[in-house]
Amino acid sequence: MSDRQIALVGLIATIGLLTLTTGCVRAVSNTPFPAPPVVLNASPDIYQLAAAVNRTDAVQQLSTNSAKLDVLSMPAVPKLNATVNLQREKQFRLKASVPVIMGAGIDLGSNENEFWFEVPETMTKKTLFHANHSEYAAQLNRSILPVDPSWLIEAIGLARLDPSSVLGVPVLRSDGLIEVRTSVPSSSGTYQRVIFIEPSEGYVTNLFLYSPDVRLVAKSVSSDHRYNEAANVVLPHRVKMELFPAAGPPLAMQLEVASYTVNQLLSGDPELFTMPRTNPNKVDLVRMAGMGSPGGFGSTATGAMGYSSASTGPIVPASEAPWTQSVGMPGSAAAYSANAPTGPPLRGIRYE
Repeated sequence: MSDRQIALVGLIATIGLLTLTTGCVRAVSNTPFPAPPVVLNASPDIYQLAAAVNRTDAVQQLSTNSAKLDVLSMPAVPKLNATVNLQREKQFRLKASVPVIMGAGIDLGSNENEFWFEVPETMTKKTLFHANHSEYAAQLNRSILPVDPSWLIEAIGLARLDPSSVLGVPVLRSDGLIEVRTSVPSSSGTYQRVIFIEPSEGYVTNLFLYSPDVRLVAKSVSSDHRYNEAANVVLPHRVKMELFPAAGPPLAMQLEVASYTVNQLLSGDPELFTMPRTNPNKVDLVRMAGMGSPGGFGSTATGAMGYSSASTGPIVPASEAPWTQSVGMPGSAAAYSANAPTGPPLRGIRYE
């Protein structure tokens, strides 16, 4: 089996990991959550918006022994069960299992220097894909994983807003959400990030990321937000994401969580955030950067775990996803471009 075929399933798992790494939870309790407090007035300034969004700084660790990931782009793949541990800024580890294949497992992780995902090629052989963070970030046309893992962490609930990075002025959308665009410098050029903020409780609902050449490379929508009173943060319990590699069709997935363990790791492993070193089958993603899409979700390639990646039809996001609205509809996320806002300036915005 070729590296490109193996990378397909590996990528799905990685994205799931990165996704899971940020918002994983412990599915144990149906205890009702208190209502989030109102933290924004009708005309917040940019610093008040940033203060509301950046409450997630209180979350330095997230951990779970139970999470569910649904890879929407590959309907033949069952939901994955996983354990996840996260420690900011870039340390995370996910070990996932595929219920229908005994012995098959996925190991995904990151530390401050590198990230990796290990997937089974056969029942007895695994392949480890890995890359150095800085080297991978320097590549604009990433055919396998189009965004840095840190963006995926933001997308599932731990986003930040730096007032000094804001482009133009925040605007009030027709759906009531506040839209803010920011610049994101990188070694491959300056990206543009767009966030939608809930207007009273101040949490992020949507993220869009545009590359330096103005391509949409990633977007997410979160829902089922719940207030964690102990940490004073609002965290989403359902997140849908789409990534758009430089080559091949989009990658779509949904993460569902039940409850979070905040600022505690449910693992005593001293090597928790260390990349496995014993696997002789290693592939450096930086060296693979020039190749095309590894199979792709719209192709008929067979992944490393034996699943066909052929799609049974177009991916239809859930009704709560703003991009399901008609393209061009005023104020819809689908109508957004990197070059124009979707609403009038928000009253009261100031920068001094």
